[in-house]
Amino acid sequence: MVSIFSFQNEKKALNLFSSFILMVIMLIAFSSCKESKKEDETIASSEKSPWDAMNAVIESVSVPKFPDATFNIMDFGANPDGTTFNTEAFKTTIAACVEKGGGIVLVPEGNYLTGAIHLDNNVNLHLEEGAEILFSTNPKDYYPLVPTSYEGVELINYSPLIYASKKNNVAVTGKGTLNGQASNDNWWKWCGKEEYGWKKGMPQQKDSLNLPRLMEMGQNGTPLEKRVFGDSHYLRPNFIEFYECKNVLLEGIKITNAPFWIIHPFKSNNVIVDGVTVESHGPNNDGCDPEYSKNVIIKNCTFNTGDDCIAIKAGRDAEGRRVGIKSENIVVQNCKMLDGHGGVVIGSEMSAGVHNVYVDNCTMDSPNLDRAIRLKTNSRRGGTIDGVYVRNVKIGQVKEAVLKLNMFYATYTNQTGEFIPEIKNIWLENITVKNGGEFGILAKGYKESPITNVTLRNVNIEKVENAFSLENVSNLKLIDTYINGALMQSPAKEEN
Repeated sequence: MVSIFSFQNEKKALNLFSSFILMVIMLIAFSSCKESKKEDETIASSEKSPWDAMNAVIESVSVPKFPDATFNIMDFGANPDGTTFNTEAFKTTIAACVEKGGGIVLVPEGNYLTGAIHLDNNVNLHLEEGAEILFSTNPKDYYPLVPTSYEGVELINYSPLIYASKKNNVAVTGKGTLNGQASNDNWWKWCGKEEYGWKKGMPQQKDSLNLPRLMEMGQNGTPLEKRVFGDSHYLRPNFIEFYECKNVLLEGIKITNAPFWIIHPFKSNNVIVDGVTVESHGPNNDGCDPEYSKNVIIKNCTFNTGDDCIAIKAGRDAEGRRVGIKSENIVVQNCKMLDGHGGVVIGSEMSAGVHNVYVDNCTMDSPNLDRAIRLKTNSRRGGTIDGVYVRNVKIGQVKEAVLKLNMFYATYTNQTGEFIPEIKNIWLENITVKNGGEFGILAKGYKESPITNVTLRNVNIEKVENAFSLENVSNLKLIDTYINGALMQSPAKEEN
């Protein structure tokens, strides 16, 4: 017979055991919730981290400051009648500014004809409203030849129309206009296309001793001092080039009628392009081409161009691999893209690699805009594009594709080689598209190097002929993405 005392002890022990089990269950549940919360926080952190990185880039780039001194070009012999040549007046004014420690070189209202303008340390070339600088179309006015670059290959060529080489704290600002005066009657026809004024029998850049010779020099590593071109080689000058510069500002101005690439930061660091309007429909009239450059902010700008609105570069083929400077930390924010081959483009000259490009709060809309976001490379280029983050973009109309990722881009001659490129980590978020043209996503990778990690989140393409054309794409994720009114599902791995 069990005593009452023994029974009570057993009951007490059972209660203690039950409490212990309950406590263990609660601890497990709490731990599980905590881990789940931690995982959610990690995912959230991962999703927002590119934009934290973008903000860090923005905060790291400061506007260059200049001494409070003004040097008016009219005081140094400038004549604003539109026909008098002012090259010497610009040169003398800039020299006086530098001698006094820097400041503003002021261009008052009027029309100023000139050849090349070379900026210097601590100089802000400022155009008042109503001021227009008219650049000569005579190639002789861009001598002496200077180190520059043409389609991803360095050379000694005509000076860019505005040029700064190895300078610190330089700027072009104001509400005036820079007019390159390029047209089918001068620079543009050198490209060798009839639509730009070239006719059979005329010389052009593709003649064997011109661009093909330069490309061969780039491949072979010919020393820069032996890559001398200029007269009789028909390689057009860049419009504005910051060559190996630091702390650069381009603000407020309007740029028209460029011979070639328009804004070209080359091997430069800490560059701000703010509130600039580009209207130029000539051949190779890219709006802004950061190349081998880092910490570049392009904001509040309007691009209406004959080529890519913004094209991020990093050298061509063997030349780019030899230089080996990535273009990275490029921010495009609050910009408007109209006509152009692409809104924001990477390549094709990107052999040194492009890392961390951020596109935020932009609009793209034109029947003459071919693509919104475009990445172009091939097996001669090689290189890696890693990290392209796009959010809050409104697209009205594009012709070919909302997102085009192409590892088989070809132009000029055979573009195949032994350097298989890599494209990875592409993110589009909060994108609205009225008319996407032919494709929502047009992507073609290599079997041995598939395009990897492409995510669309909260993307709505109201109208497009084909949702996707995908070849060798790995890990395509579609989250809350609608195309032609239908909710899209992420393709199975074997379908990517």
